[in-house]
Formats: sequence, C-alpha cells, structure tokens
Amino acid sequence: MAKEIPDLVAEARAGTGKGAARQARREGKVPGIVYGDGKDPSPIALEFNYLLTKLRAGRFLSTLWNLKVEGQEDVRVVCRGVQRDVVKDLPTHIDFMRLHRNTRVNLFIHVDFVNHDEAPGLKRGGTLVVVRPEVELMVTASDIPDHITVDLTGKQIGDTIHIEDIVLPKGVKPTIDRNFVIANIAAPSGLRSEDNAEAAAEGEAAEA
Repeated sequence: MAKEIPDLVAEARAGTGKGAARQARREGKVPGIVYGDGKDPSPIALEFNYLLTKLRAGRFLSTLWNLKVEGQEDVRVVCRGVQRDVVKDLPTHIDFMRLHRNTRVNLFIHVDFVNHDEAPGLKRGGTLVVVRPEVELMVTASDIPDHITVDLTGKQIGDTIHIEDIVLPKGVKPTIDRNFVIANIAAPSGLRSEDNAEAAAEGEAAEA
C-alpha cells in the first residue's frame, strides 16, 4: 500500500526579492520558493501559524508534501531549508524542492508489528520493546510505502529484530549502512528477578 502524501497549502506570491518577502511577512505569511525539476523557481507564501504548526509537529524536512497552490497543478516537494529569526527562532523563509516521480528521497516510514499472538515470548509475558517506531529509508517519490512490516511469529524472549530481518519493498533501502535494531522481546520483571536470584545462588555455591 502506498503512503498517503499529506497536503501543504500555500499561495502564489507576486514578486521576488527582499521587498516582496517583507511584504509577505507584514501580512502574516512566511515567504518561500519552490525550485527544481528543470522548471523556473516559483515564489509562494504560507500562513505563518499554519506553517508553524506543521514545523512543530516534527519530521517536516523528511516528509514528502503534496503542495497545493490555487490555480496551479499540485506538485510533490520536500523542504530543503527553513530560515529562522536569530532571536525568536521563528520561520522567516522556506525553500522547497520539486520532485520528479523517479526522484530518490529519504523519508521516515512507520514500522508495523503483526502476529503478536504467534510470538511465544509475548505469550509467556514478555514485552515488545520498540526501539525504532519509524525507520529512515531511501524510497522513490512515486512509490512510497505506507509502512514496513515486522512479523513476530515464533519470536522468543530475548530475541532481537534487526533491519535485515525485515523484507523491504522493492527499491527501498535503509539510509544507515549497518544492521541496526528495530525491537526486542524483553523478559517480564518476575522472570528477570528469578534469573537474577538463580545467578546469585549459583555464585554463592561456587564460592562455597
């Protein structure tokens, strides 16, 4: 299933340069520019509070957006920079890059865990400890997966799930070049206490 691309609403901005940008800010907007894909740069503006909400939600620079500007065709973009006021740390200008359908881009993709009931370790009271609920992957702009799946079937207490244990969609690969941990099955506290007690008893017996 393809990932749903969130909308980002902006408006066309007349003129470029510092004067036009200042005018946009006086009107409560953040000026920006859209460039790339072999087309001319397009000046835009976004409502200040609307943009600030999106920025504070996180992952703004690693999200693929469907940019909607009235009177223009929708275009897929990624943010390539946010200029901020040095004192207030609030956005003053924003840059977006257009993406072609075949463009490769790094995005955070949700990890979905399935078949909890088929994991013996969880049935024994173990806990699924999720280290990475999202994984940064290199994907193609026209075919972004909605999620990647971790099958918990047969997983025991103490098992660790790495990125190489997951079957990734065709053309998708991690941005980190190592076999990092996604999750593990931790022992319940009672079982850990019993193991610790047994280890202590064995240690005392050895000393004796």
